[in-house]
Amino acid sequence: MLLHNARILVIDDDEDVLIALRLLLKSKVKEVVTNKNPNTIQSLMEKHQFDVVILDMNFNGLVNTGNEGIFWLNKIKKQKPEVDVILITAYGDIDLAIRSLKEGASDFLVKPWQNEKIMEAIRERVEKQQKKQLKKLYLDTETKIIGESEPMQDVFVKLKKVAPTDANILILGENGTGKDLIARAIHDNSLRKNKPFVKVDVGSLTDTLFESELFGYKKGAFTDAREDRKGRFETANGGTLFLDEIGNITLRQQARLLTILQNRRVTPLGSNQSIPIDIRLICATNVSISDLADEQRFRKDLIYRINTVDITIPPLRERGSDVTLLAHYFVDFYAEKYGKGTFNLSSSFIQKLKKHHFSGNVRELQYALERAIIMAEQNTLEAEDLTFSAIELPQVQVAQKETNLDAVEKNTILSVIEKNNGNISKSAKELGITRAALYRRLHKYDL
Repeated sequence: MLLHNARILVIDDDEDVLIALRLLLKSKVKEVVTNKNPNTIQSLMEKHQFDVVILDMNFNGLVNTGNEGIFWLNKIKKQKPEVDVILITAYGDIDLAIRSLKEGASDFLVKPWQNEKIMEAIRERVEKQQKKQLKKLYLDTETKIIGESEPMQDVFVKLKKVAPTDANILILGENGTGKDLIARAIHDNSLRKNKPFVKVDVGSLTDTLFESELFGYKKGAFTDAREDRKGRFETANGGTLFLDEIGNITLRQQARLLTILQNRRVTPLGSNQSIPIDIRLICATNVSISDLADEQRFRKDLIYRINTVDITIPPLRERGSDVTLLAHYFVDFYAEKYGKGTFNLSSSFIQKLKKHHFSGNVRELQYALERAIIMAEQNTLEAEDLTFSAIELPQVQVAQKETNLDAVEKNTILSVIEKNNGNISKSAKELGITRAALYRRLHKYDL
């Protein structure tokens, strides 16, 4: 669960504070709900699923003890223990901060705040919640498949439907998207999960190796055949056979494979006796289905045989928030592997990740983060700690200047208010309009 998917509740009796935080957060999170009355907290939390509550510590009182904030903090934690609460107050006090943290607050901030600090506090809470949720994103398999984006959710839905069947599966996708992980996950969630899972990179096999590797051979079948050897079909009997890079095999190899799949029997080299086979076939290729359908390149009758159901794995650049989700996973994985403690990811580091094209997909991301962990000199990763391999050419991004007048006015208002930390009077003065006129524009642009 990433920052832009977070839902935030803000409770403060100062209207300017509510406006400032709504403007600051609206473009960065999924939902912001604001209210001046703390008595509405419980009903609001029943209607909405909030991730973070930003709560003032004093409400219309002459004595600013912070007791009201502590009272409502306890109410929130009792109703929704999993919700993070960030307390804010204009009266900073060390004892009060310690007390609030002991009572269950996630953070304690003093007004006037710096936008960067409050965003960092919210981001930290959301990221910690995200790490707790990661295990829920894994399928019932030792292979970790991480993704919350819509394209990956579509993949998961299809995977869960086809895995329990014996249907032959064709997995499509660019290099580095994780086709082998999907193949393994299908096997691990199938009725054959306790039987062998055998992988063969058939695209790299010559004609001779293709037959000896897949069909096996008898002693003396050729010069170096010093003993009987089972082929991959026989080794996978009862389980799953995964043929990777199926789109690269020759037409002759395709004909041999088609015969085996039709007869469900394999004859080892140097033998006259065929062996019955019972396998679930999964194939993968980085060739598009339209290119694969070219009969000069691939037999259509074989496509139908291997493609009862096809699953297309989206490239990383189309997976949105999954880039950050995967980044946290790989950073934690390599930090533990190399014994380097816990790492935080700065906002500049995340932004650099999001802007990269990732032609090499998840594999490129994985190696970039492993390199960053190895070379890191401090436990907060900054943009300069992230370097990408020259193997993959980055896509040139062309920025477009906003020319729509309403958009220009809206962006100017947002910029000035954020600059003045939400102070409406100062912002109106700087913009050269009255406070009332500024409120009208905030309403116009639904800010």
